Amino acid sequence: MSNQSNNYGRAYEFICLITLNEEINKFRLSEIEKNSSFYAAESAWNSVDENLREVLKQSAYAAVYSIFDLEPLIVEDGNDKLQLRLQEDKKGELGDVRDIIIVRRNIKWEIGLSIKHNHFAVKHSRLAKSLDFGEKWFGIKCSEQYWNDIKPIFDYLDKEKLSKTKWKDLPNKENDVYVPILEAFMGEIRRSYKNNLEIPKKLVEYLLGEYDFYKVISIDNRKITQIQTFNLRGTLNLPAKNNKPKSKIPIANLPTRIVSLDFKPKSLNTVELYLDNGWQFSFRIHNASTIVETSLKFDVQIIGMPTTIISIDCLWN
Repeated sequence: MSNQSNNYGRAYEFICLITLNEEINKFRLSEIEKNSSFYAAESAWNSVDENLREVLKQSAYAAVYSIFDLEPLIVEDGNDKLQLRLQEDKKGELGDVRDIIIVRRNIKWEIGLSIKHNHFAVKHSRLAKSLDFGEKWFGIKCSEQYWNDIKPIFDYLDKEKLSKTKWKDLPNKENDVYVPILEAFMGEIRRSYKNNLEIPKKLVEYLLGEYDFYKVISIDNRKITQIQTFNLRGTLNLPAKNNKPKSKIPIANLPTRIVSLDFKPKSLNTVELYLDNGWQFSFRIHNASTIVETSLKFDVQIIGMPTTIISIDCLWN
């Protein structure tokens, strides 16, 4: 993600947080916890121009009341003060993809929102020379076969890194780097799956995080804010004392089988993972720097979801 995109994303998180707080306070007491993430997002907001601010304000406002309709516990008038906070970035690395947390401590209840500005990416995980992705992704250490498969690729990258070679100057980075690394990656997932049938479930839990959440995506060119419901454990959409959710969000089933894992047709840098229960992901590998380094980044996208993941399009005024 470019610095500009990252800045816009933080600015969008900020105005979503502010808008939520303003609208919640029309029903009950609410306050924002002003931590380091809040100040970083506020700084990003102050750095964007007035036109973009207006766009982001419209987008944030469009989503708020749909979220209230799904989560009546937010606006239920209790004796407690509802709290809002922005998560630290390191939480995402530890398996929590939520950006905004909404908390009511007196009833030990919270939900989270993942905030996206003009993109649908799930994760930006890495493959690297000494990074054990198997242990990190699904709790099984990578095999000796995997390390043997990737060693010549990273030895080659090590040599080019010392020479300060630019990625664009490699004679054939697709066939010399991307294809063999992706083949090693797929081979390791297949081996792990053969020995542990929980791999499909663990993969999705890694990619989507360990908590249920709503994904809020601003699609500026369509003037739509889309809300996607990731209710994998049944913690979303709970009733309040005197009010039920206006729409029922079903619990989505996690996958139990890998149906297919292979290169995307006519692609040398993307593999597609097809699972049962409607889950489909693409993994596009790319260099995230100008100069060659011994690390590559994935852009992971959901290309298919179960019908139990509900998408709600909120039109801007």
